[in-house]
Amino acid sequence: MKNTKNLPFNDLREFLDNKCVQYETPAFIEHDPVAIPHYVLATGGRKEDIEIAAFLSAIIAWGQRPVIVKNAFTLLSLMDERPYEFVMNAGTHEFKTLKSFVHRTFNSTDLVFFIKSLKQIYAVHGGMEKVFSDGFAETETVKGAIIHFRKLFLQQRHEPRAEKHLSDPERNSAAKRINLFLRWMLRKGCVDFGLWKGIPASALVCPLDVHTGNVSRALGLLTRTQSDWKAVEELAAALRSLDADDPVRYDYALFGLGMYEGFGR
Repeated sequence: MKNTKNLPFNDLREFLDNKCVQYETPAFIEHDPVAIPHYVLATGGRKEDIEIAAFLSAIIAWGQRPVIVKNAFTLLSLMDERPYEFVMNAGTHEFKTLKSFVHRTFNSTDLVFFIKSLKQIYAVHGGMEKVFSDGFAETETVKGAIIHFRKLFLQQRHEPRAEKHLSDPERNSAAKRINLFLRWMLRKGCVDFGLWKGIPASALVCPLDVHTGNVSRALGLLTRTQSDWKAVEELAAALRSLDADDPVRYDYALFGLGMYEGFGR
């Protein structure tokens, strides 16, 4: 499609709505990191198993998708496919079983810290859903929810290098991987789980990566050249003008157009 920046509003919405239908299908799951929490669901995992598997899969979701999926399944196997029980009971022996794990710059030292922090989140703070929901209640923004979660998560002793794996929107990071995780947890669809109720889907923002950014700029939805939190908020406003109740459903259209059709390159 040519001259997409000049498309009338209704034509742009129709174009993207059709792309949502094309790409938001069960077939999307198999080759995406969301396959890992779906596997946990299909094998009888509890809510906490699903959200921990989703969180850790999202945290390592950068690089080539086949490698991400492979390594996320490896991580799930190391946790005996029941991550909540593993997290809550992990000790010296369990941490030793994680020594072989690495995904790009995320190594076993980072993983042990994440496991310990997750245990604290569940044992002390009521779980991930409560922490994110409490943060949202204070600010009524996803940004506030992420900042609140990050603050509690980093209370556990850790090496400074580990902080780069939990992006900070307060420092203008796009926080793509955390926003991906929140889409999975909060939005209900054939791909997304809709397990959490404390934050409305209308408040979600798009996980901004190279594909969604390039396509959004080509379509005139985004003018900012940097893919940072300011760009996330600009795109969020544009997508809410298309669908105020479920703006991040367009993530499927934007990602699919870029990943599979080379749109915006």
